[in-house]
Amino acid sequence: MLQARIEGIGFWTRGLPSWAAARAYALDGTQPADAPSRPSPQLLPPNERRRAPETVAIALEVAMAACEAAGRDPASMPSVFASTHGELAITDYMCATLSQDPRALSPTRFHNSVHNAAAGYWTIGTGAMQPASAISAHAASFAQGLIEAVTQLAGGAEAALLVAYDGQAIGPLARVAPSEGLLGGALVLSRDGAGPLLRARLVASSRPAPAIGPLARFSAGNAMAPMLPLFDVLVRGEGSAYLPAGIAHDLFVEVTP
Repeated sequence: MLQARIEGIGFWTRGLPSWAAARAYALDGTQPADAPSRPSPQLLPPNERRRAPETVAIALEVAMAACEAAGRDPASMPSVFASTHGELAITDYMCATLSQDPRALSPTRFHNSVHNAAAGYWTIGTGAMQPASAISAHAASFAQGLIEAVTQLAGGAEAALLVAYDGQAIGPLARVAPSEGLLGGALVLSRDGAGPLLRARLVASSRPAPAIGPLARFSAGNAMAPMLPLFDVLVRGEGSAYLPAGIAHDLFVEVTP
């Protein structure tokens, strides 16, 4: 049995640009009228903020929001960044350029294509010297990231940051790696802090039931949607959910006040 306290939550998707907006939508269906179309992470200087890929921008936005909600120094914690597909738009550009004109490949876009790009921006921007991990496990990416973050606590860390995100698939890759919209969520987890208690254990996978929570329905097309049943539980403050954790296992998570 793994367990942790949830000290802080970050959330962003188009139409629901904060955890407060997500909670309001889930509880009474209201949405902000002036929601931005793109995150604007204040961690980056203005020029970098405009040029950063959407996946990096949303990862930094939700990560900082979770740290602020927890009242934790971002540089004080190990971090785990989970993404199913990484930056698909740049991967599509890379494949097209390599097939047509390899010498025209942009070094800047290349370094933003790597799977740990968001983790790199985070550690540089916050000055964090703690370990940072980048995880991809297809539909199990969020559950495996959660296991890794809680394992950091079991290994001695007082708190750990989990960040999960995915963006829009484009081009031929969209047929094999589908993902719609932009979605990110982050949790600051601690061993002994304040906040709801999360317990998790691996169980044999069963036939997946359709996710019926408001947030799960709102962003169902995004590749990181498997995390949303947990966030629907967090809206209520208690409950349980099954998260895909691999071919043969689910991660059963319970949240209590």
